[in-house]
Amino acid sequence: MLTGRRYRLQLTEAQAELSEEYGNICRSVWNTGLDQRRQYRRRGGWMNYVPQAAELADAKTEHEWLKAAPSHILQQTLKDLDKACRDHGTFKVRWRSKARWSPSFRFPAGNLIIVERLGRKWGRAKLPKLGWVTFRWSRPLGGEVKSATVSRKGRHWFVSFLVSTEETTPEQHAMPDTVVGIDRGVVVAATTSDGDFHDRAFVTEGEKTRYRRLQQRLAHTKKGSANRRKAVAAMNQIMGRITDRRGDFCAQVANQITAKNALVVLEDLKTRNMTASASGTLTEPGVNVSQKRGLNRTILDKGWHRLELALANAARYTGARLVKVNPAYTSQRCSACGFVTEGNRESQSVFVCKSAGCGYTAHADVNAARNVKAAGQAVSACGDLGVSRSVKQEPVSRATGRNP
Repeated sequence: MLTGRRYRLQLTEAQAELSEEYGNICRSVWNTGLDQRRQYRRRGGWMNYVPQAAELADAKTEHEWLKAAPSHILQQTLKDLDKACRDHGTFKVRWRSKARWSPSFRFPAGNLIIVERLGRKWGRAKLPKLGWVTFRWSRPLGGEVKSATVSRKGRHWFVSFLVSTEETTPEQHAMPDTVVGIDRGVVVAATTSDGDFHDRAFVTEGEKTRYRRLQQRLAHTKKGSANRRKAVAAMNQIMGRITDRRGDFCAQVANQITAKNALVVLEDLKTRNMTASASGTLTEPGVNVSQKRGLNRTILDKGWHRLELALANAARYTGARLVKVNPAYTSQRCSACGFVTEGNRESQSVFVCKSAGCGYTAHADVNAARNVKAAGQAVSACGDLGVSRSVKQEPVSRATGRNP
């Protein structure tokens, strides 16, 4: 099984400057390659990795600054660009801004990377052209190194090793008949059909105040000034702590849920579409822009997509299956009788079924999670682990072309 191991680096001043230079070169290669691909697409042509790699080799003879970085990390940048364009489309791939993108680059040749442990707390790795770099040994590698990615987050540098371990995904979960549905919300991050509420605060009041003051300070600085760089660095430090807390929360919740349940059901939420801006255009101004902005921030703060990724990763170690279902009416449907109406949900947390003779009452998020669970069981019974078919659709026989 392939897994990641991330450690904090202790670089020398020369190594930090060299890593910054490598990151800037990779950023330039990415942006140049993306611009070339877009120009080809506008003319109706297509550009892929092979011709771009050949042109990169020719460009190194003309531009000396390209020779400063190892060839294989530049080639890997073009490979990553090629994959991003194929997965998302050439015009949806983002530019790597110098102000917003954190430097990173990958050494793809694991056979050229040597890792040694120096003691209980420290280890070192030999990376091409960087030489021996020291890192904090916070956990064992546990396998053979396939690649290494060096990145900067805030003021700290990190190295992430892609490791091939001897672990395999279990063929069957330890409790094969267990099922859970999860409702992701803006008040409680995740609510399960078992009635468990998973949530925590990722930012303190003091951090909110300091971040707001830093934003005000940033607004009064000039672009490119030292004071602006200091303000941005301080803001990134605060946001880094918030991001780490959110990632730790999602990992812990994912491990708990996948350890206890063989089937985990989520709503198929398009987080990027749900958090799109409502500002509109010059000719068609947006509606309820401030309310939509607040909702977007809340959704992103709760880490909906990150929890989904954490569940998919944790499921590899327990043998659990992750199913996504259509989210339509899960918050309005009664999980007891199936009656659907907007009036069933009286408030954010109160659900009371308005069907005559039912009167089912529950926490609104728990009721929604139970509807998600029921939909996931129906999809799993049809043998469909995706969201391409209706929950009620039966599998079609290939021989007859009809439902069995």
